[in-house]
Amino acid sequence: MPMTPATPPLQDHPLRYALTNELHARPSPVVAVPATAVFLAVKPSEDAVARDRGRDRAHLVDLLDRHGAAHPAPDATHHFVRAGRHGLKWENHTEMTTWMAFSDGLTQRPFDPAAFDVFPGDWLARVPGMRVTSILFRIEEMPLADGECDPAAIRPKLEDWFVAESLAATYVLDRAAIVASDFRIDPAGHLRMAIFVHPQTGRRRVGRIVQRLCEIETYRAMSMLGLARARQVSGQMGVLDRRLGDLQAGMSGGASHAEEVLGALIEVSAELERLEMASSFRFGATRAYEAIVHDRIAVLREERYEGRQTLAEFMRRRWDPAMRTVRAAESRLALLSERAMRAGRLLSTQVEVARSAQNAELLQSMDRRADLQLRLQHTVEGLSVVAISYYAVGLVSNMVTPLAEPMGLSKTSVYAMVTPVVVLAVWLALRRIRSKLH
Repeated sequence: MPMTPATPPLQDHPLRYALTNELHARPSPVVAVPATAVFLAVKPSEDAVARDRGRDRAHLVDLLDRHGAAHPAPDATHHFVRAGRHGLKWENHTEMTTWMAFSDGLTQRPFDPAAFDVFPGDWLARVPGMRVTSILFRIEEMPLADGECDPAAIRPKLEDWFVAESLAATYVLDRAAIVASDFRIDPAGHLRMAIFVHPQTGRRRVGRIVQRLCEIETYRAMSMLGLARARQVSGQMGVLDRRLGDLQAGMSGGASHAEEVLGALIEVSAELERLEMASSFRFGATRAYEAIVHDRIAVLREERYEGRQTLAEFMRRRWDPAMRTVRAAESRLALLSERAMRAGRLLSTQVEVARSAQNAELLQSMDRRADLQLRLQHTVEGLSVVAISYYAVGLVSNMVTPLAEPMGLSKTSVYAMVTPVVVLAVWLALRRIRSKLH
């Protein structure tokens, strides 16, 4: 049987392996049932994208050393390791760093803040950033009755653990589990999420559910930073909008007034440009985070549980209005900038037209001056003919007089005969010179 020839050697793109491995960069944890999980996301308050990621890694290494766990690779953006009785997952994102720790079994008290003791207090105090969100998970086996979920056994727990008014509870992944949360911060500073897992659901699927819920809450919290930015710029946009309206109302003045308005308009445009530059990243990140939240909710494939609101409905009622506010602020800022640019172009045209009229008047004035200068030049030329002829007549007469005396001509007669000839010669000479110059 002939052997298939080996693929000839090919040169790989330098990023081929790195980009392919990115598909597998953040695997979901494997979580047994019952289990307790905690999640923490932190972000520097300023310039998070350009933060020193070495500090994030050093902080992780400090925690790993306390548990005697293995260190990540030098350039790793994620790390999973066993730290004592806990599984520990660390991820380094564009703007934030996240930690997840989970352990088998349940705490005696539901949502006991002591579950966060996997992160020592002094270690938390030195976290390079500020908390964006933190979650306590309680993962139980779903109570069954006749092979189906028993709502009567779950109902008292939901009523005891969560605020009924904002509770969202839903089946996910073809009823593989029930997810419940009220997305409120408890007295310990954490969100609470309960997961009731069907006995036939595998540990990897449970891990994916936990991972998706962490992503939904994290990106929801990060997207709300856009709302804070939108509220901040809305007041500034209101002031600039009024100034822009006043300037547009005063655009009908004369040329000098138009130049003053144009200068003020340039200041408004510069301020709007500054706002756009300062807000573009946050608004763009908010759009991306919003898309991720909707995507993560969609992949959970929700089904209604006992007539309660789903995660999608909760977000649509309580979170989507904030995202619409962000989009409205972004659109308003873009429209204000466009209005300022249109007004600037109109004023520039108005100023140019006024300046063109001034230039036309100036050219007409220059033409009149040139005509006057030409007339003065002709006058001066006439005087020049007289002046030059006066001296030329004297010179010529002095030359001709000695020759004319033997002929009986007096000096006065010589002057009388020489003067017309000299004046005509001077006039012809000056005229010839002027014609050559022209």
